[in-house]
Order: sequence, then structure tokens, then C-alpha cells
Amino acid sequence: MSELKRILDQICRDKGIDRTLMVEAIEEAVRSAVRKKYGGKRDVEVQFNEELGEIEVFRYRTVVDDVWDEESEIHIDEARKLAPDIELEEDLGEKLDNVAELGRIAAQSAKQVIIHRMRDAEREVVFDMFRDREGTIVDGIVQRFERGKMIVNLGRTDAVLPREGQIPKRSYKQGDRIRAYLQEVRHDARDSQLLLSRTCNEFLIKLFELEVPEIAEGIVKIMGASREPGFRAKIAVTSSESDVDPVGACVGVKGARVQNVVQELQGERIDIVPWSPDPAKYVSNALAPAEVSMVIVDEDRHSLLAIVPDDQLSLAIGRQGQNVRLAARLLSWRIDVKSEQHYENMTRPGYQTLLEIDGLDDEAADKLAEAGIDSATKLAAASLSEIAELTGVDEDQAALIKLQAADFAPPKAELESQSVDNGMPQDLAD
Repeated sequence: MSELKRILDQICRDKGIDRTLMVEAIEEAVRSAVRKKYGGKRDVEVQFNEELGEIEVFRYRTVVDDVWDEESEIHIDEARKLAPDIELEEDLGEKLDNVAELGRIAAQSAKQVIIHRMRDAEREVVFDMFRDREGTIVDGIVQRFERGKMIVNLGRTDAVLPREGQIPKRSYKQGDRIRAYLQEVRHDARDSQLLLSRTCNEFLIKLFELEVPEIAEGIVKIMGASREPGFRAKIAVTSSESDVDPVGACVGVKGARVQNVVQELQGERIDIVPWSPDPAKYVSNALAPAEVSMVIVDEDRHSLLAIVPDDQLSLAIGRQGQNVRLAARLLSWRIDVKSEQHYENMTRPGYQTLLEIDGLDDEAADKLAEAGIDSATKLAAASLSEIAELTGVDEDQAALIKLQAADFAPPKAELESQSVDNGMPQDLAD
């Protein structure tokens, strides 16, 4: 076996590239090199001889009786020395014996063509191998790190796990085994064709599909998921069979199933929420572990107002708003959470005037209302020290708040008139 044939067979075997594609690449490369060496006018044919294991190049010239171009024409007398039966205007093919001596530049060109075609063939092999696995979990080994990106070997090729696809809490080192969600398989890409993620919602969903047989069987269905990777997540589940508890199926015996997912996600806390077609019921479940007293639904604005007991407000909102934020993403609705006391305050006629004053938020307005200052009118009459103490501001800011409150208060003359109207018979008032 020739050296070229041996190398060709080895490349096709190691890279998984179709042998026909490689033969075509070599033929194209040699054809390009011959044209660079001898010029583009020469009509050449390149083919790989399987029996000899070598590339053969044939030059074709037209037989004439008057030669004007030696590159494309040959005199009939010379032609008949090579082929006695040749006639005028026929094409004569001659095998070139000095193919190996194509020159340094021509050889470099041939090399570039082969490398380019090999890369194209490799990309095609990778695409065919992984296109049906897009949207699944894959296992690999951490190879190296490049500017924050993690390069993961999947066996036959490498994939990229970008920085935004990595869970913040966990750090991997070279040689570690890793699981990730195959987010995208690109057909044409200059860098890696395979894009991984460990932070997307789909990774969480697929992990539960692997751990919970009822999900794989279609009995339990995941209706939605939201995550803050490495910290907390929520998934909503429902069951097509009344005797199967979807939450219990996902939790497993002694929490074994959900714990396996938690460990894969490096301790990410997971809330499993019963799904409901009723937005009010759904948001009550989604805000767990907080209890919800009442829900006001605004279908047009796609928003919900959840009322919770005063001592449950911080639990419902969560640390830095995490719980209510995840619930809102899970439902794809806007969610406002208010305490029962705040909701009661909102029903008072003058309370809304407090919220229109710059520098007063819901918390400050609630403290004022608890102290009996439940309107801008009463706030305008309060002392600066009282305003400062209740709202947590200094006296200069309290003065600005008091000044704004005065704009909402009716004039003194109007108050006196109202007092007379309300306290005297109508005929005396007149």
C-alpha cells in the first residue's frame, strides 16, 4: 500500500470522514496546485488511482496541424508519436510524471485546500452526529479554559460551555466530568459547533425527566420552570392521573429524586409547585412557602395582586425579591405582593394622597397610617419631629414632605366653611 493511501485511510478512520469526500478534496487540491504551477489555460484531469494508491494527472491538448498555443494544442505529427490513430481536432491525453515536483507554493496551496475540505467534512460529521441530540443532556470531560469559556470534550469532538452558561457557585478543573444541556448544534460555525448550558431552565427540566419516571412516561408534566442558577428555582407540575401526586412524584421517597437534581445543580434550592389553570390558585402555590390570604386578578394587564399576612410579607417576597421574582417568571404574569395591613390602608380614602408624595414609599406610608396619620391633610398638620421619626428621614427631608403634604390639604377657609356647614342648621348657615 502506498504512503498516500495509508494516510488517507488513517485520516478517514480517525476523523470519521467519508473517504469519497477526502479523495475529492485531494484531487481538487492537486488540480489547484497543477494550475498554479503550469498556468490556468492547461486542461488537466486529476484522479486518484485506487490500485496504485497514487494521484494521476492527465494533460489534454487538441490535435492541430498548425500550433498557436502549446499549452492547449499539439501538432498532429507529435501527437501520432504518442497515439498513432489520433486524428485532427481530437483531444490527446498525456499523463504527467512530475506531479510530485509541483513546487513549494503549489504544494502549500494544495495543503490549504486539503485542510479546508477536511474541516468542512469534520463539521458535517459533527453536525450529523449531534443534530438529533440537540435539546438533551450530554456528558463530557473538562478539557481547558479559554477566556472564561469551558471547553468540554464529548468524545469525538469538543463543545463550548460559555461563562453565562456556567453555574456561579461551582468551579471545575481540567479532567472533571461534567453534565450539561446541549443548547444548540450549529451547522456552520468558525468556532465550536456545539453550545452547552447549565443555567437554562431546560437543563433543570431535563434533569427531572431523567430522575422521575412519571415525567418520562407522560403521567406527570412540567408546565413551567424559572431559575436563578446556583441559588433557587421553581418548577410547576401537574398530573394526568388523579391518583398520582405530581409533587410527590418529583420529590421521591425521602426526597431522593429531588436531591439528586439539587446535587447536580450544586445545592440550588428547588420549589416544586402544583400547577393550576386558575391564576389566583397558581400564584398562591408559586409564592410558597408563604401563605396567601387573597389574590386580585387583572386579566387585561396580566397582573396579580397577592395579599399576605403581615408576618408573611418578607417570606413571600424572599431575599432581595427572589421568591416573588421567580414566581412571576414561572407564571409570566406581573405579581405585586402586599401585606394585609397595607391593603387595608389602601382602602382608606386619604391614604392614596400619602403615596403621591415624593419620598414616601409603601412602608413609610404604612407607618404613618398606623400612627393615625392616614392622609396628606393629617400629615401637613403633623410636627417635623414626628414625621422624621416615623419615616426615618432627617428634619430637612421631613420639612420637604410636610410642604408637599400641604399642597394636598384643603385651604383653612374651606375647612372652616365645612365645619360651619356640618355643624349648623342650613337656614342659620345661610
